Amino acid sequence: MEEGKGRRIIMFPLPFTGHFTPMIELAAIFHHRGFSFTIIHTSFNFPDPSRYPHFTFRTITHRNEGEEEDPLLQSKTSSGTDIVVLISLLKQCYAEPFRQSLAAEVGGGGKVCCLVSDALWGRNTAVVAEEIGVRGMVLRTGSATSMCVYEAFPVLKDKGYLPIQETRLDELVTELPPLKVKDIPMIETKELEKLYQILNDMLDGAKLSSGVIWNTFEDLERLSLMDCNNNLQVPLFPIGPFHKHSYYLPPKSRNKDDDKITEWLDKQDPQSVVYVSFGSIAAIEEKEFLEIALGLKNSERPFLWVVRPGMVQGAEWLESLPSGFVENIGHKGKIVKWVNQLEVLAHPAVGAFWTHCGWNSTLESICEGVPMICTPCFADQHLNGRYIADVWRVGMLLERSKIERKEIEKVVTSVMMEKEDGLRERCLTLKGRANVCLSRDGSSSKYLDKLVSHVLSFDS
Repeated sequence: MEEGKGRRIIMFPLPFTGHFTPMIELAAIFHHRGFSFTIIHTSFNFPDPSRYPHFTFRTITHRNEGEEEDPLLQSKTSSGTDIVVLISLLKQCYAEPFRQSLAAEVGGGGKVCCLVSDALWGRNTAVVAEEIGVRGMVLRTGSATSMCVYEAFPVLKDKGYLPIQETRLDELVTELPPLKVKDIPMIETKELEKLYQILNDMLDGAKLSSGVIWNTFEDLERLSLMDCNNNLQVPLFPIGPFHKHSYYLPPKSRNKDDDKITEWLDKQDPQSVVYVSFGSIAAIEEKEFLEIALGLKNSERPFLWVVRPGMVQGAEWLESLPSGFVENIGHKGKIVKWVNQLEVLAHPAVGAFWTHCGWNSTLESICEGVPMICTPCFADQHLNGRYIADVWRVGMLLERSKIERKEIEKVVTSVMMEKEDGLRERCLTLKGRANVCLSRDGSSSKYLDKLVSHVLSFDS
């Protein structure tokens, strides 16, 4: 398609995998409609540009020449990285480098029709875009429901739900059913006021923008999208799930490990494998790790388990496993450092996905009709898990407080043996609704047409 030919979009992703991936997927969707791209990316967590040959990358740095101490190290604590402090520092350190880079891109020739920035960068990107003379839109990489909850934070504070108290974790939030207090999307931090500031700034930035793009679909979050429309008062474009548009995705050369995983899955019975992955950030304690390992083994179900190097606190990789564990599970289980998750979830051997409930993983599992076992770790994952289990009813909760081998065995068996009545049927129904939204006359396709027209109107 040629609608965007000769027009360039500048993107500014937040430098975390869960935010960068949907931004690149959105770029692929726009690219199919004829637009070209420049991606302004922080020197922190800078990606490999060779994987994305159709896009131009510009690096911005947060350190002054001769500066010895990296200011982002201030986010490090004895127990790891304080994500709230890190995001706050990223916003501070990259504000001026971003302004300079955007000004250079807009002033350097070529038709720049808009900026698309991650919503968490906040109002500064909207202000800078207006100052430089380019329209700004934001991408919200989480659910519409989480945005509604963030909008309700002042009420939740007034009602005493926030800050969260241990004694009230199982209390129902009557203003936001079916959420319980423990489901409110919070991040553990010593800087609670900074978290509130980041969320308020995100909402302000969305309200100042020329529109919000959502990686969700109308049939999944219709009521929440209606609430967001009322709250934000800007055009909304729920065009997801992004990854299912599949117009163009950067090629990834397969390696021997990918082939080995596929070969292993090919040998398993249909819907027999439990796929386990807790995302790109979550860290777990050694005790939890051991209970997960023994629970999976005792379930006697084939399992494919992604254990990132450094995921287990105090360990490099699998040192915490009992001696001989890997040898004893034999062909019944496979532990790897990384998988192509889209390929794994689409494989007919996969019968359940034990997940941290990140929004990307949630959508990917919904789109393949795979039931979920939900162990949220932080932020909006708790909210996602509640909706998966109690609203969409396509999974079961297994909270971190209940990570014990017998409970793991019980939940895995329940999901795999389909003891949860109608679970797999509901998964397939929701998968079908996602496919309908992406069809020619579906809501996501229609919103995409509106989005393209909206961006093109910025020239007039």
